[in-house]
Amino acid sequence: MGLNESLEKEGFFTTKLNELVEYSRRNSLWPMPMGISCCAIEMMAAAASRFDIARFGSEVFRFSPRQSDIMIVAGTVTYKMSKVVRKVYDQMPDPKWVVAMGACTSSGGMYRTYSVVQGIDQFLPVDVYVAGCPPRPENLLNSLMFIQNKIKAGVKPKSMEMK
Repeated sequence: MGLNESLEKEGFFTTKLNELVEYSRRNSLWPMPMGISCCAIEMMAAAASRFDIARFGSEVFRFSPRQSDIMIVAGTVTYKMSKVVRKVYDQMPDPKWVVAMGACTSSGGMYRTYSVVQGIDQFLPVDVYVAGCPPRPENLLNSLMFIQNKIKAGVKPKSMEMK
C-alpha cells in the first residue's frame, strides 16, 4: 500500500504544535486540592458520579504539587496554614492556576479574628473566585470551565502576569 492509498483510506489531520499543547493543557487540568475545612466536602462531591468532574479532564486529583496545574483552596485559611499553602503553591510548575473556593477562602467569611486570613489574595495570586458558603459543586465545575476558556483565549494565569 502506497502513501496516497494509506492517506485516502485512513485520513490525516494537520495542526500547529502550540494549539495541540494548549488543547491538551486545557482539557487535562490536574487539581491540587487544598481542602482545609467544610468547602472540601463540596470539592469532593464534584468528583462524585453525580457531578462528574471527569468530563472536564480534572478527575485526577494530584496530592503532589509537582504534578498539578490548578490549586483549589477550599476553606478557612489561618495565618499558620497560609505558610503551608504558599509553600505548596511555590512547588507547582508554571503555568499554575488558583481557585479560591468559598466565602472563607475569598474574604475570611464569618471569621473576623486575628488568626484567619481575610482572603488568600493577600499571599496568592487568585485566578477565579467561587462564591458560596459552602459553594455547590456546580460552581466549582463552572470555575474549571472558566479557566479552560481563559486558556483557550490565551490568557495567562495571574502568577505569570506578576513575573
